[in-house]
Amino acid sequence: MLIPVKGFRQAKRRLGATLSDAMRMDLVRSMAAHVVAACAPLPVAVVCDDPEVAAWATALGAIVMWEPGQGLNGAVRSGVDQLAAAGVRWVTVAHGDLPRARNLGSLEPFNGITMAPDRHDDGTNVLRLPVEIDFQFAYGPGSFRAHRTEAARLGLAVRVLRIPSLAYDVDWPADVAELTP
Repeated sequence: MLIPVKGFRQAKRRLGATLSDAMRMDLVRSMAAHVVAACAPLPVAVVCDDPEVAAWATALGAIVMWEPGQGLNGAVRSGVDQLAAAGVRWVTVAHGDLPRARNLGSLEPFNGITMAPDRHDDGTNVLRLPVEIDFQFAYGPGSFRAHRTEAARLGLAVRVLRIPSLAYDVDWPADVAELTP
């Protein structure tokens, strides 16, 4: 499992309209810890460029992949390459803002690319792929479509998982409102 985690102080700044900085950082840290736990029983690697995140990930028992200045897509690519060099054959990339994620470590194998889009079919919350391919990551707006296009370019079959617990991510103040009963 590979989880890219942005520095807690910088992450989810657009939530600042509804959360104080301390509350926002606590939420980001809590969601990421939840995603790490949802990866059991698989080992987890956290790719980051922030010392606080690296210490947090180490305390949770995750492998830390230090990738400063890469941006999200570059950091994920580098993390996948490092896992491939370590002998891993398949990797699941899951983002740290999935507060309802479950069973990430037990996704059924599939001979191709597995994708779990966000509930708007815009972003890619979870992506499972073989490490030996030269997959061009395109996280950001429209990544679900971009990743499907990339899989087609590579001639790989695509399995789309529409699982509510994996589709719910927190990007906007309205998403935070849904977290509270």
